[in-house]
Amino acid sequence: MNWGMKNRISRIIKPKTGRCVMLAVDHGYFQGPTTGLANLGKTVEPLLPYADALMITRGALRNWIDPAVDIPIILRVSGGQSILKELSNEVITTNIDDAIRINASAITCSVYVGGEHEKETIGNLSKLVDEGEKYGIPVLAVTAVGKEMARDARYLGLASRICVEMGAHIIKTYYTEDFGKVVEACGNVPVVIAGGKKLAEMEALQMAYNAVSDGAIGVDMGRNIFQSDSPVGMIQAVRAIVHEGKSADEAYGIYEQSKK
Repeated sequence: MNWGMKNRISRIIKPKTGRCVMLAVDHGYFQGPTTGLANLGKTVEPLLPYADALMITRGALRNWIDPAVDIPIILRVSGGQSILKELSNEVITTNIDDAIRINASAITCSVYVGGEHEKETIGNLSKLVDEGEKYGIPVLAVTAVGKEMARDARYLGLASRICVEMGAHIIKTYYTEDFGKVVEACGNVPVVIAGGKKLAEMEALQMAYNAVSDGAIGVDMGRNIFQSDSPVGMIQAVRAIVHEGKSADEAYGIYEQSKK
């Protein structure tokens, strides 16, 4: 791994703790103005001081994020479908030149193992890894799950391992029972969990705690933060779990305190 690649990864995964809290706000690329992100800038701005990295599309970045902000960008570069169509039908929407212009710290795409367009999405990842290796930009692979797919350790281990074999530098997947097996399948490649659909705050915090306890190096959460009734309190709580080793109960206290 070259110096530039290592440097970019160290901006995302903090060397002091070896962990990270990513804030995902790229949902609009297939969901449109989803709840909480209609005014993306207003939602995201107060959360940025507590996020280690921001996962976002180039259009949203240029429209709503101040270029002076000091936060690593994980640039979403796949898309082409919507929630109205087959989700796995993705293409690469952003070339490496634009990622470099944006000064992205990483690039990301979804891989739909078992999906209708499985082969194409694995091919997308492979192409990104080739481009990323050329310019020292790490690739985060998202193990996307189709509507009918079970989110169990066997499936997620399969999907994550395929992404590792294609050369992904970071894996984003879902938390599940026996999550340690998923982490083991990824070898030395760091794993972060997706937040998924909005959960009750305590449930989301417990999931984050369990994931880190089972070997994840952090989280890439979106809706469980920006759709909370206290987004700042929630990201502070998640951060306390990931970087400070707080329990879910202790973190929930931070969230509750933020509402007073």
